[in-house]
Amino acid sequence: MINLDNIDYDVDLSEGVITFKNINTTLAFVRYNETAEVEYIFVNPMFRRQGLAKKLLSIVEEKTKIKPTPQDPISPLGEKLFKINKQGIN
Repeated sequence: MINLDNIDYDVDLSEGVITFKNINTTLAFVRYNETAEVEYIFVNPMFRRQGLAKKLLSIVEEKTKIKPTPQDPISPLGEKLFKINKQGIN
């Protein structure tokens, strides 16, 4: 179990999907392909603004060795996330 700012969660790694979950719920997940294109990224509203999306993207980059990019269409929140991630803000 990982602890991020007092949030305990498990990491489930499967082919093209990374999920953060605890005993009660899914905190966040990302679906991506082998070229690090992110098809879908979700963070439970109760756990937003705590770095989970950036952590997911860093794991995608670690697994693929490629900086993640979004697939179209991209939501306004997704656009903001990738703009921040592109600047390298942690």
